[in-house]
Amino acid sequence: MTNKPEILLIYTGGTIGMVKDYESNALKAFDFNHLFEKIPELKQLNCNVESVSFEEPMDSSNMNTHYWAEILEIIEEYYHKKDGFVVLTGSDTMSYTSSAISFMIENLSKPVIFTGSQLPIGDLRTDAKENLITAIQIASAKNNDNEPVVTEVGLYFEYKLYRANRTTKINAEQFEAFASANYPPIGESGVHLKFENHLLLKSDKNKKTLFRKKLVDDIVILKLFPGITKEVVKATLEIKNLKGVVLETYGSGNAPTNVWFLDLLKNAIAKGIHIIDVTQCVGGSVILGQYDTSVKLKQLNLINGKDITTESAIAKLMYLLGEKIAPESFKSVFETSLRGEMS
Repeated sequence: MTNKPEILLIYTGGTIGMVKDYESNALKAFDFNHLFEKIPELKQLNCNVESVSFEEPMDSSNMNTHYWAEILEIIEEYYHKKDGFVVLTGSDTMSYTSSAISFMIENLSKPVIFTGSQLPIGDLRTDAKENLITAIQIASAKNNDNEPVVTEVGLYFEYKLYRANRTTKINAEQFEAFASANYPPIGESGVHLKFENHLLLKSDKNKKTLFRKKLVDDIVILKLFPGITKEVVKATLEIKNLKGVVLETYGSGNAPTNVWFLDLLKNAIAKGIHIIDVTQCVGGSVILGQYDTSVKLKQLNLINGKDITTESAIAKLMYLLGEKIAPESFKSVFETSLRGEMS
């Protein structure tokens, strides 16, 4: 007989943890100590659930690197006592947060599943219950060898489990709020909970799990648009202490061929600023040199973001800058898939 899996629920804030006060009609934070009273269905799960909440639950719009480190510290503290983790956070910045956590844990050997909801847990038509119950089921799922099925950071929402660092929030109103355009779902919830085993990351049992809390946030996203001016690009690239830029280009990595634009990029790179070329498109990949409009970028030795999402590129850039990668190695390390974030 096997012991019941021990799951830790980490609540940072967000819609999922809100309940309606029917007297005042206002939303208030839910006490997760009373989780089983609100969602008695959880008692049917074959696992034990303990919950930890941020002292002050926060809206995910206020999420930053400090709170990412706080989430990581909780996971690290409980890592050897628990079989899996479910992190509840607001959906608005969930793709950023879950991507960051995926890079901050090296050689993860247990499931860390992010979820949330579009409607509060106490709402009549809420999606919170299904998302929460299934996320806990995923975190406690074991294979025939009694080992966790998922050993990566996942994001579960509206019947689909995604690799977290492949996701983008695409809808503010639909229950199906997330998409993963460049990587298929790694699991799906229907009548049965089904995992795509060939798509899952496998952990190396011979390696230790490491927690990396140093992130550098002196970075910026520069999104190109027709008519972008020299002044805007110059002001962005000359931000004091700037270490990295996620450059959102057109299509497969294309950008204006104006001499002033290319010179500004060249000067920034000469100053040691890392520039990552990512596509503005939801799906597809950067292919530098495919068109004339990206040949010059390739010659400048821009970092090729391939099919990484902007959210994941931001997280990876912060992580690698914190790891103090040697400047001459930075490009090749960034262009290598570390946590399944790029093809």
